[in-house]
Amino acid sequence: QVQRALLALTIPLEVLQVVKGRMMQAMSNGLSRQTHAQANVPMLPTYICSMPNGTEKGNVLVAELCQSHVRILLMTLLGDGNQSPHVTDKTFDIPGDSMQGPGEALFDFIAQCVRQFLAGVTSPEERLPLGFVFPFSCKQTQLNKAELLSWSKGFSCSDVEGKDVVQLLQSAINKQELFHVEVVALMNDTVGTMMTCSTRERPCEVALVADKGTNSCFMAEAQYVEVVEETNGRMCVNTEWGCFGDDDALNDILTPYDQRVDQESSNPGKKRFEKLVGSLYLGDIVRHTLMALSAEKALFIGSNVTVLGTKGALNTQQVLEIIDNEEGMAKARVALEALGLRPSERDCCRVQQICRAVVSRSAALCAAGLAAILGYIRHSRGLERLVINVAVDGELYRAHSRFGEILQSVTGLLAPDCMAALVPSVDGTGRGAAIVTAVALRLADQRREMDQLLAPLRLSRADLEHVQALMRQEMELGLGQETNANSSVRMLPTYVRGTPDGTGEGRGPGEGGPGEAVAPLMPPCWLPAERGEFLALDLGGTNFRVLVVRVAEDGIRMASEIYLIPTNIMQGTGEALFDHIVDCIMDFQLKQDLMEQVLPLGFTFSFPCQQLGLDKAVLLTWTKGFSASGCVGEDVVQLLREAAQRKQHLALKVVAVVNDTVGTMMSCGYDDPKCEIGLIVGTGTNACYMEEMQNVGTVEGEQGRMCINMEWGAFGDNGCLDHIFTNFDRLVDEKTINPGKQ
Repeated sequence: QVQRALLALTIPLEVLQVVKGRMMQAMSNGLSRQTHAQANVPMLPTYICSMPNGTEKGNVLVAELCQSHVRILLMTLLGDGNQSPHVTDKTFDIPGDSMQGPGEALFDFIAQCVRQFLAGVTSPEERLPLGFVFPFSCKQTQLNKAELLSWSKGFSCSDVEGKDVVQLLQSAINKQELFHVEVVALMNDTVGTMMTCSTRERPCEVALVADKGTNSCFMAEAQYVEVVEETNGRMCVNTEWGCFGDDDALNDILTPYDQRVDQESSNPGKKRFEKLVGSLYLGDIVRHTLMALSAEKALFIGSNVTVLGTKGALNTQQVLEIIDNEEGMAKARVALEALGLRPSERDCCRVQQICRAVVSRSAALCAAGLAAILGYIRHSRGLERLVINVAVDGELYRAHSRFGEILQSVTGLLAPDCMAALVPSVDGTGRGAAIVTAVALRLADQRREMDQLLAPLRLSRADLEHVQALMRQEMELGLGQETNANSSVRMLPTYVRGTPDGTGEGRGPGEGGPGEAVAPLMPPCWLPAERGEFLALDLGGTNFRVLVVRVAEDGIRMASEIYLIPTNIMQGTGEALFDHIVDCIMDFQLKQDLMEQVLPLGFTFSFPCQQLGLDKAVLLTWTKGFSASGCVGEDVVQLLREAAQRKQHLALKVVAVVNDTVGTMMSCGYDDPKCEIGLIVGTGTNACYMEEMQNVGTVEGEQGRMCINMEWGAFGDNGCLDHIFTNFDRLVDEKTINPGKQ
């Protein structure tokens, strides 16, 4: 019978692998937005997104709610890597009725502890930030805002669940007239343990607590924590893995002894993993095992065993003493005789075996959970091998080295691709809570500095409406014959009088880019019914494109090639630039077998030009890093023709020159004739639109419409936007090749 009981309490390695897999799936469900609400491992975000960097400094207060006491701690950080903080603390026993009484009374007691502690130490009267260690399951929405989901560990105070515990503590502190004390961070004991063990040289990114309850936390990739908006960096996630198995995922490893412990508890069917691992329950698991074996006459023959029916008759402290190699047998006899039993030597030996099995199972299950976390981290970070530090604390880990040995070895067997170093906590969670609070203050200071620095870049609706009105004013000046010279927005006529009428089938909006759109601009002699074969040249940056565009009834087909313009040509002579362009056109025509054909060419030229006709455009100024000499004030079509003559390429017939913005509008116009605005946001920026001719004072004629190339990149060159320029903008402007322009 004893062997059968021991076998039931022992979980084979292959079953632990299954438990690990189920835990990983439960964790994934908790992190997913779709399944979070139903997940039994809730994976609660803590809003802790940064580890300490050692620069934290100042005074930090901590209130740590523990199982039977409240610990108040004052830590002074010196900015020395957190190596030698000055710590003062005091412990206050919790009155027995406070754990099950009104919630207000518990928080009032914690606030009174803070007041008594501060009365006994020299503390500054200026603002004193407080970190609150609250070791219960909470739904956190900010670092200083958390609603209690459920009590555990013997606490059941009324009127607290569903309420913000930070606000409850702050209200209690204010009642004590400690108005300089502000609760700025809340965390559970597991997060506090992780931060306590972390240093700049040895950061811990996982923590595990094996105490009266059990829990873990780890730094997860923020992009996978779908229940929060943050997607950058990492965020500490509180697993609350004590709830694992509440969906029956652990039924195949539960023993009859576990079932009876669960039925005796204050929350049957809940916290199933915790009831297998936590020290609050291990004594009762041993007790129920002994009771069952006594009923089978395998133990305590001749003894009255009714005392074993009393909950708490054996506690975990006794169990941990019994498993000791040297004094365990003697401790077993003392504990059993104290219950009125008359154990034999063999009884004491078997009780020791059972205690070891229960504690070993607890450690092995913790290892399965830890292996699940390590596997998840390794996978989410895309690592072949994970090397990581794990902070560990709790009564079970501290009280017996055997627990830690099993935890380390079984984790290694279950996660062979992960190398985890266990780092024992030396100061509970209080120091870590102080560091979390100090990190929060450091980040808040950085955020304030950043907000101040970036404030000039943030434009209000009123700012944007002012820019809108200025743009409208500059547009009207640019359209007027007398006022055009005074406008920073040139409003250049393009001599494009219409958009495509749809007789040529198109593709999706803008898919071919501005180069494709030159085809519909060709004069009727070249392009009957918007059909035919055309060359296009698209020049607007450090690369340019040569295309052949075939417009037919069944759609548009294109072939193209991209050519580089070296910096020495961009900033050399105009002749060298246009010679290079013609060389590239000839190279393309050779590759496409087009050298013998005379095809109309449309030229997309994405620089400010005064257009004097569809095939005549005078360059007003270079932009986008170009500064080729001998071009400004010249007709760019003529410069291209002259280069073709120099290269003896006489089959080049340039029939239209357009800006890329116009090309974009025309390209999209194939699918939607209502498209009457073109907008470019690329290396530079510009816009064009179809304007009523009666408003265009710079061109004769009143009838119909004409496309206007705004050249709005120069908007503000007359100083009208100086009020929104920042120091950053001025620094960039000064370093360009055209300061004060564009």
